Amino acid sequence: MIRLLALDIDGTLLDSRGHLPAENREAIGRAIDAGVEVALATGRRYDFARPIFEQLPYPLTLILSNGALVKTRDGDTLMRRLLPRAVARDVLAFAPEHRAGAAVTFDRPREGQIIYEAIDWEHPQHRRFFEANRPFLGEASPLETCLVEDPVQVMFTGPCAEMRDLFNRFRAAASPVPPPPAAVLQEEPGHRYSVALTEYEFRDFSLVDVLCAGCSKGSALRDWARTRGYRRDEVMAVGDNLNDIEMLEFAGTPVVMGNAIPDLHARGWTTTATNDAAGVARAVETLILRRAS
Repeated sequence: MIRLLALDIDGTLLDSRGHLPAENREAIGRAIDAGVEVALATGRRYDFARPIFEQLPYPLTLILSNGALVKTRDGDTLMRRLLPRAVARDVLAFAPEHRAGAAVTFDRPREGQIIYEAIDWEHPQHRRFFEANRPFLGEASPLETCLVEDPVQVMFTGPCAEMRDLFNRFRAAASPVPPPPAAVLQEEPGHRYSVALTEYEFRDFSLVDVLCAGCSKGSALRDWARTRGYRRDEVMAVGDNLNDIEMLEFAGTPVVMGNAIPDLHARGWTTTATNDAAGVARAVETLILRRAS
């Protein structure tokens, strides 16, 4: 029996236009009514996730910033793992050629949540994100001067090939042994940080997030499940991208979206419909509600 359902947002809960299908919203409501706890597990910050979770029924748990933060729907912090500022400085120094696409994020109420060295408000790929998050953005030059407290993460954005190369370089630098392909770093002695990669090949756009050592959606889901007293076989997770891998590996019932990247399909997990065909609703109906009836 599924007691905890973890859902990725972009590419999973939302369709390809960034909208929440009514079928998904209704299925989540029925799951909650059936006694299932629902958690959104996303790379988004709290305020960037707010327009989505405000469309969903109560109650919800939020696993944010690729597992660095766990909050209630009302914004109360339940778990928090920050990146030491000394490590963040080293991370910025490690990739100076990517400084234009780098940002440092903080767990703050409003202003100064995302700091860039300089914001290009007309950037063709970032303009919509900048406009949507204008109240939360700031600038600091050099970027290291913003590190007056421990951040949530250091984030890099850019074309897929460049970010995949940067991701691999960070993993190699953080790990004493070569890591497996396309995996978030495991929580092992000697790692200074974890790194997560999210790829959108159709846009040629990727994000590399450098987080506290051992931090991922999977580790946060594991810790939250333990806190709530759920066994792994009582947890179901649905995702579509590389930063969902550890979450799916932890869940007793891992489900991959029909539109997921090939790396996830290759693992042989259960596949649901695409995000444009309300794949979340189909998975909830088939794997939770029908089995509970």
